[in-house]
Amino acid sequence: MSGTAGQVYLVTGGCGFLGKHLVRMLAENGEGISEIRAFDLRPDREIETLSTDAVRVKFIEGDITDYSNVREAVRGVDVVINSAALVDIWGKNPPSKIWAVNYHGTCNVLEACKELGVQYLLHTSTMEVVGPNMKGDHFIRGNEETEYNVQNTGPYAQSKAEAEKLVLQANGEKVKVKGRRGSQVEGQKTLVTCALRPTGIYGEHNALMANLYRELVSCGRRRLRLAKKEVEHARVYVGNVAWMHLLAARALQRTPDILGGQAYFCYDDSPYLSYEDFDMELLGPCGIRMLGQRPPLPFCALYLLALLAEVLCWLLRPLVNFNPALNRHTLRIVTTAFTVRTDKAARHFGYRPLVPWTESKARTTNWAQSLDAEMSKKQ
Repeated sequence: MSGTAGQVYLVTGGCGFLGKHLVRMLAENGEGISEIRAFDLRPDREIETLSTDAVRVKFIEGDITDYSNVREAVRGVDVVINSAALVDIWGKNPPSKIWAVNYHGTCNVLEACKELGVQYLLHTSTMEVVGPNMKGDHFIRGNEETEYNVQNTGPYAQSKAEAEKLVLQANGEKVKVKGRRGSQVEGQKTLVTCALRPTGIYGEHNALMANLYRELVSCGRRRLRLAKKEVEHARVYVGNVAWMHLLAARALQRTPDILGGQAYFCYDDSPYLSYEDFDMELLGPCGIRMLGQRPPLPFCALYLLALLAEVLCWLLRPLVNFNPALNRHTLRIVTTAFTVRTDKAARHFGYRPLVPWTESKARTTNWAQSLDAEMSKKQ
């Protein structure tokens, strides 16, 4: 039960953008948690400084694609939050690597939970398991029951969709418990799983936003518009994503009959805007300016440019790792409206955003402004 003293949580991908916010949220607000294990391939001992008087944060270096690493990290854990993922819609990594992390890594987590008797697994999915699809069908203020022509395209969306399906189908499967002599035997305990689907996550220390900002600075702090202003998207602050995870992890134990096997969109009260206009809300105070109020080229011309960029990437791959931000997949995402509601999460486990939009915006903008000082030091 949530609130039981001495619980141990494992956060896979615990040193990543979302993972680190998750660890901090659990350490500061995790009632009844005594230890949080941050499992990640990248060494980051700084994560352990998030420890509090009540909660110990422990870094565990390991590879989610290696079952022996995952098994050792899971041993003795009460709740697993599987947030490890390789987010790649630009083709920077081979599909085999994306599948290895996102799907086979999730397989390893599930198997370790069942083998070692861990009942509660909260999986970080993504809105891309639903859309936007590559046909350009808009999804307006939809929820988990809204009908939509789901067409997972590309290794990232496909691997995450299959991983989510695997996790939700595992709900109710039996897990092993210790026998009299310490052996693992199948008992009456069952696995309780659910998945959260964040929309586009923003916030301080987001490497993708940092890269975007540096590129815009190098382009004279000007940004070209690709989508019409009315093509709205739902973006969500990382602190609220972490908060929803904490609430869901508690409720997964308290009301497993409600959350077990369920998926939830993860969004807050950030404004519905186009990708470019939303980024301008955050980066405009940093001196970034938008070029024009409408796209300078029709969609068919932009589509041709995206296709040419993909061909050029393919031709240059033997010589250089060229991965342009614009490809047909990213163009469709930007130009297809996708907005969601989180009424299901509110009903099932009382989710309400913890950090209001004004504060989310201020935190992100202040962090982005600090990047100028970092860039000046490197020059």
